[in-house]
Amino acid sequence: MADNCPTKQRSVSPQRSGLPGFLGAIAFYTSLPVPQQWTLEFHGIARWAPVVGLLIGVLLGGLDAALQVLGMPVLVRSAVVVISWVAITGGLHLDGAMDTADGLAVLDPQRRLEVMSDSHTGAFGVMAAIAILLLKTTALTSLDSYRWLIIMAAASWGRWGQLVAIARYPYLKPDGKGAFHKAAIRSVWEAVPGLLLLLGLSSLFLFLNWDHWLMAIGMAMGGGAIALLTGAWFNHKLGGHTGDTYGAVVEWTEAILLCLLTMVG
Repeated sequence: MADNCPTKQRSVSPQRSGLPGFLGAIAFYTSLPVPQQWTLEFHGIARWAPVVGLLIGVLLGGLDAALQVLGMPVLVRSAVVVISWVAITGGLHLDGAMDTADGLAVLDPQRRLEVMSDSHTGAFGVMAAIAILLLKTTALTSLDSYRWLIIMAAASWGRWGQLVAIARYPYLKPDGKGAFHKAAIRSVWEAVPGLLLLLGLSSLFLFLNWDHWLMAIGMAMGGGAIALLTGAWFNHKLGGHTGDTYGAVVEWTEAILLCLLTMVG
């Protein structure tokens, strides 16, 4: 997630008071339209990130199923889904992954944050984006059943990993626009509801097709492990996280998990 921060909220009628946080998460993490008359509460929206991932998965899974019915070949269908994946998020996380790659390419650790803050994308950022999109497209092409559940799992585990990174690791730019996430999420225990939700998703997979139990285990254990290790790796390289690395955690967790599931599907 790049260093973006909401700057204002909308007023709303009292009956909508239970929705502001979720709507704020949708508005921040996606490019989906949000009704103008509803409140957007951005404080603590990272708690909703795994749920937003499920929503993104539902939309992409529906698109994939519709294209399959229309007879679109699997490779083209997978490419359209991946492009739509970027479009739904407004490129927010991919932009963070690109900036992070540019920063990590710098040999001098003291200059990495400076390079990541540069609005210009370098060669390593472009290569990272190509690698992520290529991995996602080819992995999806290799997965021929329950693709909607797999996409939901990948999108949700990536955002769960982001939530853990926010709670667990220091934020490196006190004046950065992504600091409002760190200020709101203080404990890793806040990631437990999302974890239970994702374990439930794997249980649903088992319920739908017990024969694919290895896939369900891969979704649960692989998703959790990749999400945690990705966040830990960026922390090791940088000594903490920024809004850009939050986005990188999302993108690389999604891509690596999809690749893992091609081996257990």
